[in-house]
Amino acid sequence: MHTHSHGHRAKRVGWRLATPAAFAVAGALFMVSATNSEGTDLRPGRVNDMPSLVRSEKSQYEDLRLKASDLSSDVEKLSARIDDDQVRKARREATRLEGPAGFSEVEGSALTVTLSDSPEDLREDAEDIRRLVVHQQDIQAVVNAMWDAGAEGVMIQGQRIISTTGIKCAGNSVELQGIPYPQPYVITAVGDTAAMQERIDSDYDIGLYRSDAENPAIQIGWGMEVEHDVTVPAYDGLRGLEYAEPLT
Repeated sequence: MHTHSHGHRAKRVGWRLATPAAFAVAGALFMVSATNSEGTDLRPGRVNDMPSLVRSEKSQYEDLRLKASDLSSDVEKLSARIDDDQVRKARREATRLEGPAGFSEVEGSALTVTLSDSPEDLREDAEDIRRLVVHQQDIQAVVNAMWDAGAEGVMIQGQRIISTTGIKCAGNSVELQGIPYPQPYVITAVGDTAAMQERIDSDYDIGLYRSDAENPAIQIGWGMEVEHDVTVPAYDGLRGLEYAEPLT
């Protein structure tokens, strides 16, 4: 009897010690989570529809763009105060290159190409969907053909494209400058529209895409039209550059 009673008491003492310890550990975990999250959700809910994802990503991108714009303005103001021949020369050169770099808007006649996925009923029944959806290489082929024909400015989904712009697939959308966009993809270029049309008509990869557009079993979306008095806006996104450095 004595041994049995002692065993029960030892268990009760063990529980009395373990319970506060468990609460202390849990409290510590809550503190760590709160510190790491900085007020945000560490495990946010999944975004199940593309419009919500686009709005969320676009909002975050816009916040970053505004911050970058403010910092660039501060740099410009501080640079303007420097009374130095080398700085003035560099600023004149930067101003001269704003147009070719895409930092000023361009206006004129434009060629617009629209790419879209095949009809939904064809995609639902297809065993291999790859030829029924628009890929990044399809968009890049059109953009490259436009540049090759001397386009003065190109935009996709209304966003100006420059030499550092990345175009890549992101699930069932295409990511442009960090923001995912659903199809259809509208590509517009200001420049010599006849030259751009001729270059697009002669492009091998675009030719394969257009063949699929005419194939009743595929019907991937293709459209091309000439527009007048179009304005391609100046690039106003983030300008961070990544580049390689030679080993020393």
